[in-house]
Amino acid sequence: MNGTGGSEAFIIHLARAEARRPQVERLRAACPVPATVIEAVDGRAMSEAEIDAVYARRSLHAPAYPFVLTSGEVGCFLSHRKAWQAILEAGLEAGLVIEDDVEIDAPVFARALALARAHVASHGIVQFQVREISAPGPVVAADGDVRLTRPLLTPLRASCTLYSRQALVRLLDQTARFDRPVDAYMQMHWLTGLRPCLVIPSGVSDRAGDVGGTTIQARNVPLFKRLRREVLRPIYRARIRALSRANDRPLA
Repeated sequence: MNGTGGSEAFIIHLARAEARRPQVERLRAACPVPATVIEAVDGRAMSEAEIDAVYARRSLHAPAYPFVLTSGEVGCFLSHRKAWQAILEAGLEAGLVIEDDVEIDAPVFARALALARAHVASHGIVQFQVREISAPGPVVAADGDVRLTRPLLTPLRASCTLYSRQALVRLLDQTARFDRPVDAYMQMHWLTGLRPCLVIPSGVSDRAGDVGGTTIQARNVPLFKRLRREVLRPIYRARIRALSRANDRPLA
């Protein structure tokens, strides 16, 4: 299908997370473009065979991801892929994917989205981060105090992201099987061929703590696993940063 122009939003919502339903309605009301709710893939309801069909427990890419994904993380990646596919099937030139645990400041977000939409075709992916980014990178474009930047290291979290149609075609082709969480995959621009930008201020904030907490991460993790994660996480992140720097290209 050829793109028909325009952009819309797709809000990922897990049906059993009933405490988040009012927040979904708040998001739909605050969003400056039409918003559709996408039913999230429930990783907990997947069989081992279904998980193994999409999740590669041995890393497919370097650096190797040092942790086993939870069923929630598998479901999260599949939910984002489901939203990506919905954007393509709607014939849109660009689409927003929003997780249901964020809050939108409507006036700020509208300006941020306008700038992102003007440049997403050139950059493929624009993130609306929910926290301040210490190293946002050089400014690509600006509209008053709203800036589009390109960080050296793509921040984690996929809370709210604008994608171009061309970027989604590429991402769907690349991720029929995956070996790490969706936000970790987005960091590897040398692999994806897509260099995400940030829009600042984003007009988006985190409300996970107010709507029941995470639906992705495992709870009651044993101490030894928590300690192992604390040791391996900075090593992995250092490798990602090194590869980001090695594959950095100057702005045209």
